[in-house]
Parts: sequence; C-alpha cells; structure tokens
Amino acid sequence: MHLPPPSGTEYSFMTPFLRKVLSMNWLLIGSMLALAVFGVIAIDSCTYMQPSPAYLLMWRKQTVWIGISTVAFIGLSLLDYRWIRRGALPMYVAGIVFLILTLLIGVKKDGARCWLHLGPIQFQPAQFAVIAGVLMLALFLSQFRAIHPMLKLLAAGVIVAAPALLILIQPDFGEFAVWIPILFAMLFMARMPLRYLIAVAIIGTGSLPVMYFFKLKPYQRERIVAFADPEINPQGAAWAVNQTLIAVGSGRWSGKGFKAPDTRVEQGYVPRTTVPNDYIFAAIGEQWGFVGGSILIACFGLLLGTCFYIMSRARDLLGLLLCVGITTLIFTHVFQNIGMTIGIMPVTGVPLPLISYSGSFVLMIMFGLGLINSVWVHRVRD
Repeated sequence: MHLPPPSGTEYSFMTPFLRKVLSMNWLLIGSMLALAVFGVIAIDSCTYMQPSPAYLLMWRKQTVWIGISTVAFIGLSLLDYRWIRRGALPMYVAGIVFLILTLLIGVKKDGARCWLHLGPIQFQPAQFAVIAGVLMLALFLSQFRAIHPMLKLLAAGVIVAAPALLILIQPDFGEFAVWIPILFAMLFMARMPLRYLIAVAIIGTGSLPVMYFFKLKPYQRERIVAFADPEINPQGAAWAVNQTLIAVGSGRWSGKGFKAPDTRVEQGYVPRTTVPNDYIFAAIGEQWGFVGGSILIACFGLLLGTCFYIMSRARDLLGLLLCVGITTLIFTHVFQNIGMTIGIMPVTGVPLPLISYSGSFVLMIMFGLGLINSVWVHRVRD
C-alpha cells in the first residue's frame, strides 16, 4: 500500500527552500568566511598594543559586522538575483543621495569628506554607491543590448559618471579609480566593440594630466610623486610607503609571529591610525611573513576563481554582468591595497576586502558575493 505524499503549504515551501540551501556554492562560502575570520585575527594582531580602548574593540566590532553581513549574504543567496530589475534603480538613486549628503554634512577626515553619520552608524557612501552602480550598469547593459554601441557607451558613461564624479569631489581617488576597470570589464563582457573601448582608453589616458593638476589635492599629488620616487621625500609623503616596505620585508619567510613584540607596526613606524584599514597587509606580512601573505593571496585567488566559474555558468546576461562587475570590484581592491603596501601602486586608501577594519565595507562585499551566489543557485532556467 502506497501512502500519498504529504500535502500542505509547509511541504511545498520547504522543498524548494531546502533545495536552494543545498545548492549554494560552498566553496565560495568557505573561502569568504575563511578570509573574514582571518581578517578579525589580523585586526586583533595589529591593534592589541594600542592605548586607546576604541582600537582594542575593533576586532569585536568587526566580528559583529561579519555576523550581520553573513545573514545578508544568505538571504541574498536564496533570493533570485533578478529582483534587481526593480531594485537597482532605487539603490542607485539612494547611492547618489547619500553621496550628495556626504558632500553637504559628511565627516571630514584627512582632508576628505568621505564619511556619513546616520544615527549610530558611520559608513562610506562611496562603497554603497559603487555596488549600486554595478547593479544599475548590469541592468542597463542586459536590457538594452540592441541599441547602437555609441548610444550604449554614452548611456553607460552617464550611469558611471554621476557617482564617480561625486566620489572624486570628496575627494576619494581610490574609490573613483575602482570604477575604471569595472566599466571596461562590464562593457567588454557586454560585447562592446573593441574599437570603442580603445578610443575611451586613449581619451582617458589623455585626461590624466588634467586630473592630476586640477582635480587632485596636494597631498594626493604628493602620494603619486612618492610612489614614483620614494626617496624624494622620505620623511614626508614617502614615509608610509617606505615603512610598509620595511615592515613586509622584515617578516622574511615565516614572519615574526602572531602579536610579536618590537615590530615596526607596534613601534608606530607604520601609521597606527591606518594600520587596521589601509596598511593591514603590512602587519600581516611582518607577523606572518612570505608564507602567510602568500596563503592570504591564494585564498583571494580561490574566492575570485570561484566567482569566475560561477560567471561562466550564469543563466543570462544579467547574471553574467553582475558577476563580472562584483568580481572586478573585489579584484581591484585586493590588487590596489596589496600593491600600495608593497610599492607597486600609489597610496589611495582603498581597504582590503574582508580583511581591513570597515564594517560597512564588509557588508557591501558580502552583499555582492551574495548576489554572485544567487546567480549560482538560480543558474537553472525555470
């Protein structure tokens, strides 16, 4: 005698729900959480010697943000990514509004007005605006495939220019520069003719001198000069660059050890106020050495490689472009942050994803990775 299958709303709901949970990309989740946990350890290792209680609590605050971000990641993973067809524009407009509010009432730090207070929460709207811009650009390029390439290029330029120029006015050159590879990568994957991309690259390269002399603040120009010649002002703009190089080099093969005493970071040669954020890789290199730094980079490689694989399995152009934009965003931050620490990129103050102390940035990165995981979960067509 065969019993009839269970009936009712609970059975019909739980089956697809459990199917989505079991079909999530666990390699993506594992590499993401491994980086986030190591980030907490790294923050603790470079702040334990700080006299201020605010610094001593950083790793705990980061842990709380990771918990909140993980919940958001899971929720976005289970939600069909195609919701951005309705949600991208409101998020994009909100990002523009936040950037304008930052210019008007934002908190000014180190010569830049990049932070915004909303009650007890302080965050950088530029990071939210970049994610929202990626969503809006992916939606546009996937919905208007048939229009002339020139019109598509101009419209994409307008979508990017609005938040990018507001970010540059702050000025936050690091987050502004992140837009460049994102735009090119997404246009390329949207099959924009190569001649248009080459023309844009030539025009952009020609505008660099204008931006250098008329858009950058004096301290930003000094950073670029210090990158080109670290010996030109070793006690000024080149100080941080030289000290991070010494700190990473002093770690040698296996490092000085977790919370080791008498490190360059502990002694304050690397600016203590920026070590948990901009220069956290210097602390990692000094305490964990070449081995620790290489493992960290390999873990990022695993995360990005998984994102590329999910990209190749996307069900539609919208999912593909989402993966391209978010993966390029993460890669650019990783390359820029580690690059400025080891002297192959100028200092721009870009945080290291999932590692640097920045609660709102952790939330934005896990938000993006949740969308990528959603592309994987919903890769089978209805």
